[in-house]
Amino acid sequence: MHDGFFLPFFPMMSLILVYLLFLGVWIWALIQTIRCDESDGTKIAWVLVLIFVPIVGLIIWLFAGPRAKKA
Repeated sequence: MHDGFFLPFFPMMSLILVYLLFLGVWIWALIQTIRCDESDGTKIAWVLVLIFVPIVGLIIWLFAGPRAKKA
């Protein structure tokens, strides 16, 4: 019934959704880091970690990264 086109569709959509979720959390982490009350050097270091080592950097940031002040 199918010609093979729809077989990779669902795995591909799953990968796209995981990527979009990761991208959203990564952008949120960058914004939270920029808004935090740490020194400029600390902010720059965390932003560089998030940019140059995105997956591992995000995991480390989730556990040890600076947080923005609550309004």
